[in-house]
Amino acid sequence: MATSRRILLPEDEIPKQWYNVLPDLPRPLSPPINPQTREPVNPKDLEALFAKELVRQEVSSDRWILIPEEVREVYRIWRPTPLYRAARLEKLLRTPAKIYYKYEGVSPPGSHKPNTAVAQAYYNMKEGIARLTTETGAGQWGSALAFGCMYFGMKATVYMVKVSYHQKPFRRILMECWGAEVIPSPSDRTEFGRKVLKEDPDTPGSLGIAISEAIEDAVTSDDAKYSLGSVLNHVLLHQTVIGLEAKEQLKIVDDYPDMVFGCVGGGSSFSGLFLPFYYDRKSKKAEKPVRFIAVEPTACPTLSKGVYMYDHGDAARLTPLLKMYTLGHDFIPPPIHAGGLRYHGDAPILCLLVKEGEVEVKAYNQVEVCKAASLFIKAEGIIPAPETAHAIKAVIDEALKCRETGESKTLLFNFSGHGLLDLKAYDDYLRGLLQPYDYPEEKIEETIRKLKKLYPWLDQLPY
Repeated sequence: MATSRRILLPEDEIPKQWYNVLPDLPRPLSPPINPQTREPVNPKDLEALFAKELVRQEVSSDRWILIPEEVREVYRIWRPTPLYRAARLEKLLRTPAKIYYKYEGVSPPGSHKPNTAVAQAYYNMKEGIARLTTETGAGQWGSALAFGCMYFGMKATVYMVKVSYHQKPFRRILMECWGAEVIPSPSDRTEFGRKVLKEDPDTPGSLGIAISEAIEDAVTSDDAKYSLGSVLNHVLLHQTVIGLEAKEQLKIVDDYPDMVFGCVGGGSSFSGLFLPFYYDRKSKKAEKPVRFIAVEPTACPTLSKGVYMYDHGDAARLTPLLKMYTLGHDFIPPPIHAGGLRYHGDAPILCLLVKEGEVEVKAYNQVEVCKAASLFIKAEGIIPAPETAHAIKAVIDEALKCRETGESKTLLFNFSGHGLLDLKAYDDYLRGLLQPYDYPEEKIEETIRKLKKLYPWLDQLPY
């Protein structure tokens, strides 16, 4: 019987530095824009929202950034995470491909998210901040920040997208166990939340709305700053511990990936895995011409159908304008179970690499994704989060192509989180209740038209 192999690193091999991709991008990243002045945002202006060290990391040109020992000490609770060779899945698929997955589900919150949550809480604590506000979709990020704040003696206020708040009550309970206050968004706690509820009392909410509420809370409070779990440069930076560890683990078995996969909502988990391999490619150290595959839902097809342009990161237009693929900041997604992938934009770093052809994109609906996840569960026994299942679908498709061609490729994906708190998605799948949502292109065109009407000068920006 084939047995899936676990590849471990010693505790003292947790990376000592994060990898910063900014110096290695094919062209400079377009700067955030202040919509009032139409000029690039001064990094100091971001200090109203974020810790000073996080702002420094956001714009740093240093390729390697030291991980504080206090952060590594908390990482030791679950890092280094195991890398698995999915031998039973390979046998089930009858494929010559070799399938590996980096299992981030062993962290206390059950996902990759505490890699940055712990770091962000630490830097804010060092600057005397007492409370962090944030948003969360599926609850993975909110629970990670609650965990990080608990470790450094801080409070956390989490605005959770309303549909997920009701779909995933155990995520809320987990956050509350770590001391966080969890509020369904939109809420009556903020001016913007009250405005949204007045216009649409039955709205399921969105990450864009929840971000607006969390930012409003932070900027109107003396004791708080804001924390974001994806999209921004410093978040992707912190997540590179995933790929740095994976490279060392693959050395143990004398292997190297042909293709690297990951699910994408904002882009941090996928980027955390593939960026260290991208560094290999750029520095001519890659053992193979490795390809990078971003996987998203057809219900929120940001990279596959969105427009590459400047847009706000939130629905209330409180954030600067970011150059990214976007569905429009007022995008309200269908209520799919992969709550962590229901975001209208993506990380500017990832979007630039997609635009430049360095990263490929695939999109699937949640029915075919759950079907692939069920196959994985029967082979490997571990239940993936609905978000992670998108990457699994793409990997299985590629493995089946290898069966047809006889080609033996090495496929690596980020198992970004377990699904033990997301069993409602599998219950709906098993009972035939899931809907295969495809977001209509005419709605995307409508929101982009509204954005261009709001800022008619967008196409004139020189970035």
